[in-house]
Amino acid sequence: MGVSLFAVVVLVDAPNVRRSLWPNLSPERLVELLARWADAEGVEAIAVFDGAAPDAVAGVEVVGTGRESADDWIARRAAELAEPYVLVTSDRELRDRAGTNAERVVGGGAFARQLTGSRNQNP
Repeated sequence: MGVSLFAVVVLVDAPNVRRSLWPNLSPERLVELLARWADAEGVEAIAVFDGAAPDAVAGVEVVGTGRESADDWIARRAAELAEPYVLVTSDRELRDRAGTNAERVVGGGAFARQLTGSRNQNP
């Protein structure tokens, strides 16, 4: 992301990011890459999955939303946050619902490519 995001919460629409690359990232791989990135950036990353979530990895809060959609969970959490946050999604509706108070909104594809070190949209 290039900018120091110390003490910033990063809300990650995990289904959106996972599906931004082909082949899709597995939930486990996304969480692993996100943990490394969050550690390097000094941020609090929260990966939100529809339904069940993969096992947690140190450095990332992993949320499985059960019957609630990841989008609804993220929108609700964003509304509760008093501290700065970054929203990671390419979902326009979610950007409208949860991104209005975000310090920054990052597209899922750009974020996935950053995590994997890929320069192409379709590696």
